[in-house]
Amino acid sequence: MTQVIDADEQRALKEVAAKVALERYAPHAEEWDRSRTAFPHDERRYLGELGFLGIALPERYGGGGAPLQHALTVIEELAKECRPAAFQVFESNTGPAQVVARLGTEEQRERFLPPIIRGDATLAVAISEPDAGSAATDLKTKAVREGDKVRITGGKRWISNGSEADYYLVYARMNDEPGSKAIGAVLVEADRPGMSFGQREKLMGFRGIPSADVLFDDVVVPAENVVLGPGRFRELFGAFSIERLGNATMSLAIGQAALDRTVRYVQERTQFGKPLVEFQSVQMSLADMVLQVEAARLLIRRAAADFGDGLPNSLEVSLAKCTANEMAKKVTDLAIQLHGGNGYTEEFGLERLHRDSHGWALAGGTPAMQRIRIVSELLGRSFDQRR
Repeated sequence: MTQVIDADEQRALKEVAAKVALERYAPHAEEWDRSRTAFPHDERRYLGELGFLGIALPERYGGGGAPLQHALTVIEELAKECRPAAFQVFESNTGPAQVVARLGTEEQRERFLPPIIRGDATLAVAISEPDAGSAATDLKTKAVREGDKVRITGGKRWISNGSEADYYLVYARMNDEPGSKAIGAVLVEADRPGMSFGQREKLMGFRGIPSADVLFDDVVVPAENVVLGPGRFRELFGAFSIERLGNATMSLAIGQAALDRTVRYVQERTQFGKPLVEFQSVQMSLADMVLQVEAARLLIRRAAADFGDGLPNSLEVSLAKCTANEMAKKVTDLAIQLHGGNGYTEEFGLERLHRDSHGWALAGGTPAMQRIRIVSELLGRSFDQRR
């Protein structure tokens, strides 16, 4: 089902988000990156007051009930200037909160969604483990039912917002069935006894978005916290496709920001007595940047438009994410080249865009894994990577 988008409403939202990004967050983005400062809680609540954290979540829990495209518009505008700010909108509108909204119980939605939408709390997804990154079905963390409770043991790695989030949507093995058959998901509050966190990773990019191991030492939660039991792994990863659309939009924003800065620069900077843009080699590079950015934008737009209350078309999402991730790396690299020596400085901000572009390409399924998914989804068959 294709959603009907109110173009005027989306345009107004874009203008507000762009103004907030430029006036409120752009002045702090570089410093937050340099100091690896986590996004301030007061600022998250401010985004909640603006309604940004619940744009695409149901109205009955405090959200806006708007199409996903509206949330992607806000993510893009914020991410052009400050990825940590955009991450808050990404996590609530396209991340694990969407899993709860679409697959969780009514009690779970009533308990967890309102504080997330207000900005009082955050929910992180915990899938990856030391030996289960791209091979997600190899995860070993266990969530075992014991009467009316669930006991969780194990550990997660590379968890974005790890140690910072208030709740975690934990993918875990719930019985002894092989592969994906045993995997389900359970909500775990960060203050449960037995919860602990590793040191925050010192990443190349993502510096305002904490990443840390999340450890579960006999953590007990009520059985009501189980979102999906074993045997429904396909549904879980179908919902995860929404997060991959958010990821693609973060990459789109990075590419668009690099393009915008380069368009200005090549018209202002002169060499050999004329603006850089008058050199044919510069024109060729600039044209390649535009082609790649717009291709990614159209693929994201198609994937986001082709579903309503259901789940996205997995092939369309894989095409959009892979294209956007690769685009952001290439376009930021071209931007650095066209800026010459200035592009290699921190002052012009391109190195920050380039560092972050690699992070978003790794998160949520690398371009290599996306290519495998593309062929699998195209042919309607799976491929065993273990043989």
